[in-house]
Amino acid sequence: MNEVVLDAIGDRHTRAVGSGLAHDFAWGKIEWLVSDSLNQNAALTLGHVEIKQGAKNPLHLHPNCDEVLYLLEGELEHSVDGETVRLTPGSAIFIPANAKHDALNVGQQTAKMIVAYSSGDRQTIMLEEGEE
Repeated sequence: MNEVVLDAIGDRHTRAVGSGLAHDFAWGKIEWLVSDSLNQNAALTLGHVEIKQGAKNPLHLHPNCDEVLYLLEGELEHSVDGETVRLTPGSAIFIPANAKHDALNVGQQTAKMIVAYSSGDRQTIMLEEGEE
């Protein structure tokens, strides 16, 4: 029955990694799967992120939303307001709004993760040179 319901509501409600709005950066990529710009009136943002081996995304914060990161593959050292924690597959980290954070891939492969934000219109303030 779930398959019939999904077929009935169609593509405007479903997206797979590889079919979303992807952005490539020197450190990796972000692919947005759910957001207010993709799904009218969405109250959250969901994305799939990859960080290349040895790379780090720039230090940044989100003034209007909390973030949850769930690591699928790889190994990260993730900093939140100056405190660093090590993440392995199956680990989740909560990052409150306005917390300065970044992630360094310390593993032997591309790190893959799901990120979710408590706003459909996630905003980012960059604190280091580079692209989010």
